[in-house]
Amino acid sequence: MKNKEDIVVTGIGTLTPIGLNKDDFWKNLISGVSGAAPIQAFTPEGFSTTIACELKDFKASDFMDKKNARKMSRFSQIAVCASLEAVKDAHLDLSSFDPVRAGCIMGSAAGDYEVLEKQFAILTERGPGKGHPLAVPRIIPNMAAGNVAIELGLHGPNMAALSACATGIHSIASAMHILRLNQADVMIAGGTESTITPLVVDAYGCMRVLSTRNEDPRKASRPFDRDRDGFVIGEGAAALVLEKRGAAEKRGARIYACLAGVGMTADASSIAAPDENGRWSGRAMELAIADADLTPGDIGYINAHGTSTQANDKTESRAIQGVFGERSSKIPVSSNKSMIGHTLGAAGAIETAATILSLYNGIIPPTINQETPDPDCPLDTVPNQARELRFSAALTNSFGFGGQNAVLAIKGNN
Repeated sequence: MKNKEDIVVTGIGTLTPIGLNKDDFWKNLISGVSGAAPIQAFTPEGFSTTIACELKDFKASDFMDKKNARKMSRFSQIAVCASLEAVKDAHLDLSSFDPVRAGCIMGSAAGDYEVLEKQFAILTERGPGKGHPLAVPRIIPNMAAGNVAIELGLHGPNMAALSACATGIHSIASAMHILRLNQADVMIAGGTESTITPLVVDAYGCMRVLSTRNEDPRKASRPFDRDRDGFVIGEGAAALVLEKRGAAEKRGARIYACLAGVGMTADASSIAAPDENGRWSGRAMELAIADADLTPGDIGYINAHGTSTQANDKTESRAIQGVFGERSSKIPVSSNKSMIGHTLGAAGAIETAATILSLYNGIIPPTINQETPDPDCPLDTVPNQARELRFSAALTNSFGFGGQNAVLAIKGNN
């Protein structure tokens, strides 16, 4: 699409295991703070993995009306809270917009498994007809977007992307396209997830993709390290306020960055394992770069998918090598999941927020727990310490089960 108007980010809201607002999240991210700890959501006795990255001291009533919060599942609550922060951060007066020109795309990979598991237990223990009458709207993944719209009075485009770990970026990309097509004037976009439940933790444990470093949670997530043994499951949400540049400048908004390009592909090879040569995830990077009218040489930082599993990190390294060639070992590549864990459907949104803040502040967060370099991942992973570096463009990668790949190219606003 030639001569497309810039889509810019004017507000950021985050709730993560290392901070319940944008500023605390950023401060702890560049300080290398880990959010991993023993699971508190349930008693994980007998589980192979007993650690997770949970939100610390989160109470929805600290952010929103207590009565409204009680109607929502946790994944919806944190999505609404992140969206409220993003709107406040953008100094956005939503009442000044035509309500059908203001929308929300807020994805979740899973919805609410806590309610699902409890309702199934009620059914099996007490029989039919004893469940909660609002169980369905609490469980289904689209309700985060619905609740954001209800809370903020948004009557424009409203939907939820659902593509496993690529959900967050697919949500943001869809909102970008809606604005490019002039079907809205402002969009709130992001991802949310809260699935630290017995069924989910056990299911991922049975897949052998979770770290079992239960004795030292803070060192469990170690993307690109030779001794990585799996990811640490996390929860959280991020919301971005997206506007067209002209409108944002007209109202005097602070512009963090420009969402310049998106690339989306499918491995079409396995329901769980990534394509081992990284061809299609690499192609998504190339498409994002081209959509942004950039070249590989313009990219100064890559926020990696970097899950800390053996297969993913090796495949992503190959994809980066395929796109950037000899430069692949010189471009800073870091993984936020080393600190916040893998937040599944929220990951792409949280990591997009982190990438934007990196561009805006000229600081690249580290990949912590880098102790032994992996020869299969010959990248500059920004080991253990943040790095001050000014750069003009970045990529952020998200790759999901089913081979669903999504990449955003982001430009600074200077």
